[in-house]
Amino acid sequence: MLRIGVIGLGYWGPLVARNVSASSGAELSLLCDTDPGRLEAQRALYPDARLVGSAADVFGDPTVEAVVIATPVRTHHSLARDALLSGKHVLVEKPLAASVSQAEDLVRIADHAHLVLMVDHVFLYSPAVRAVAGFLRRGELGEISFIDSVRINLGLVQHDVSVIWDLAPHDLSIINYLVDRPPKGLVAVASSSGALGMPSVAHLHVDYGGGLLASVHVNWLSPVKIRHFLVGGTRRSVLYNDLDRSEPVKIYDRGVDVTVSPERRREVLVSYRTGDVLSPNVDKTEPLRNVIQHFCECVSNGLRPLTDGAHGLRVVRLLEAADSSLAEGGKYVDIPEGP
Repeated sequence: MLRIGVIGLGYWGPLVARNVSASSGAELSLLCDTDPGRLEAQRALYPDARLVGSAADVFGDPTVEAVVIATPVRTHHSLARDALLSGKHVLVEKPLAASVSQAEDLVRIADHAHLVLMVDHVFLYSPAVRAVAGFLRRGELGEISFIDSVRINLGLVQHDVSVIWDLAPHDLSIINYLVDRPPKGLVAVASSSGALGMPSVAHLHVDYGGGLLASVHVNWLSPVKIRHFLVGGTRRSVLYNDLDRSEPVKIYDRGVDVTVSPERRREVLVSYRTGDVLSPNVDKTEPLRNVIQHFCECVSNGLRPLTDGAHGLRVVRLLEAADSSLAEGGKYVDIPEGP
């Protein structure tokens, strides 16, 4: 049983605590928050867990082997760094850190100490996303032609990060997982609500080379909630709709076939393919439960997580590049190579 402490009991922390408590491989040993009211709200649910108001109490407890950090992104680096330096394995809420330099620092410390550093990019542990990846790996979609993602809703508005840093990490982590090569560059455009003072609507266009463009639309101000992730392939396309609980994945045998006439090679022939729409059965296991299970397995068996520090660093590189593009009026920004 991996003894885990959870730091941060705002929105995400209680969900983490519930899944740690329900895990067969973990023991919820300690809960930490600076707000006494939040701690008291958890006392009745987890009477055996120790409640503390300081992260230092977590790091100083030798019985705690691992920590989950579910706090604002501005605190991720300092908390994760202190946890690693105290010998704890770390699972941190997305994104990994508030800058590339901070993320690189965490990866370096974890690797040097041989500790697990994992980022809670929860959608990569969704059975629906795993199904999409399976179709792609088996060649059922052909080559990826494009990716379009829409993640919009009314709230939850953050006050310390833009909509890009809040919502886009979900989609960027999925895209990096599906595409088998690093991105070359990025263009970002955004608008800000006067009251918020930071980007609240944004469009990101990530260039993966070879004609592959991945587009991400994120928005805090939409009156409707939409969660569409569309992967267009040369053979078939697949739509992942996180809001459709009964049929979250649909495969479309529809598209455009382009051929060159053998008799008149200068002419390009375009035909439209309209076929069946398939909805495969997808496991309904809660993604966060899979996150906790994977974290425990990696710690217990010395494995590298699917969403390890290097994966989290790649996402932060894209987020930082988006900020650079915005600062230069939507200019194309090169993405530096790295782990």
